Amino acid sequence: MRYRALAMAILMAVTTPLYPEGLPDLGDTSEAALPIRQERALGQQIMREVRTDRSYLDDPELTAYLQSLGMRLVRATPASGQEFEFFVIMDPSLNAFALPGGFIGVHTGLILAAQNESELAGVLGHEVAHVTQRHIARIIAGQKTTLLTSLAALAVAILAARSNAQVSQAAIATAQASAIQNQLDFTREHEREADRVGLQTLAAAGFDPSGMASFFERLQRATRPVESNAPSYLRTHPLTIERIADIENRLSGLSKREPQDSLDFLLAKAKIRAMTSSLQEAMRYFEPGSKESANERVARIYGVATALRRAHDLTRAEKEARQLAGNGPQHPMIESLFAGIKYDQKQYAGALELYRNGLRIYPKDRALFYGQVETLLASKNYPEALKVVTDKLQNGNDEDKLYELQAKIYAAMGKRLLQHQAQAEAYYRRGNLRGAEDQLRIAIKSGDGDFYQVSSVEARLRQVRAEISALKASERDRL
Repeated sequence: MRYRALAMAILMAVTTPLYPEGLPDLGDTSEAALPIRQERALGQQIMREVRTDRSYLDDPELTAYLQSLGMRLVRATPASGQEFEFFVIMDPSLNAFALPGGFIGVHTGLILAAQNESELAGVLGHEVAHVTQRHIARIIAGQKTTLLTSLAALAVAILAARSNAQVSQAAIATAQASAIQNQLDFTREHEREADRVGLQTLAAAGFDPSGMASFFERLQRATRPVESNAPSYLRTHPLTIERIADIENRLSGLSKREPQDSLDFLLAKAKIRAMTSSLQEAMRYFEPGSKESANERVARIYGVATALRRAHDLTRAEKEARQLAGNGPQHPMIESLFAGIKYDQKQYAGALELYRNGLRIYPKDRALFYGQVETLLASKNYPEALKVVTDKLQNGNDEDKLYELQAKIYAAMGKRLLQHQAQAEAYYRRGNLRGAEDQLRIAIKSGDGDFYQVSSVEARLRQVRAEISALKASERDRL
């Protein structure tokens, strides 16, 4: 477990720092050193470790918001042509990072610190620029000697510095210290490039481009003389007076906007605040202000109700939530809140009705869908739960969580072969081929499947083992 936690914290590092100035010729050495397909595969390997760590926040509502915001920026980026996945890390520090292959993580502390949506979008735009400008591939192309064989060691050393200086020194001692130092020498130039591209993206996506500058300036003002006391984002994204001046100069050529914060942003912040504060702290924070917009009022009441629900004060939570019924903007997170309170009260019939009503309005909402399935499970309506999940899978939705829910339903029904087969598919979609192989072997030995089910599992096991062998051969070739 110690290695997993360290790997998660450290393997994230290899992306955000380090890059040469000027928009690069991306079809040149970067693509030759690390093709986009290989970079994506590397990112998936790292994400396998990230997802096993307790700080990885598998919250469908927060993830959906961050993914929506991030993809709005990606769509405004010329010719990105890359896949992106945005995810949340439960951590109070102010940090965000990009991984190989377009995986971008944001700490909850940074989301809370953003005073408006343009500030948060500014940070994401900066990280998106690191990906679209192929900075990792360019690092490898410039180094020429370590390439992919030492990328994991580089990741360990660089990201260790994000959390603990002593761990960093130990990691650097086990990696190629001189190569790592050479990478760090390029950090400021690459950060300026990400600033430049990120600002253009921010403006093109309809946000206020000054959001990037205001957030960075506020972080810098918070910095103390001792570097270890600086916010995490400043330690991994060094800010200089020259860099901030460069950002401000570029702002003069961009139109200033004053977009209204979306309800999505306000609700996401309110949920994180309620999740990460004591009830007393949350209630103080959500005191009504003298001037608040309709969206701010909705988010404030949502935050109070969510904090009360988290404290298991369900009567008061329901009373607060009722203020949102039929008044002002509606939202799937509000529908999910109502249904979740009923679920916590063990009023499963009422919860199920609310989840179904919510899905009629917001048919693609993942939180409402998962809530519906969990309610069917809690009420022991296994056949309907299985049908709902299976229908979703058959309609082209192939995400790992659906297979995990399917495995949970089969386990409740006592169908062991099908349980482990579904769990194998969940692991496979997370890139955990060894875990998938283990689950398939257990499924074959379960003893409760018919001839056709066992044959299907055996065939799938052969496919997974072939992929594992191909990966091993590929790794040997790289060495």
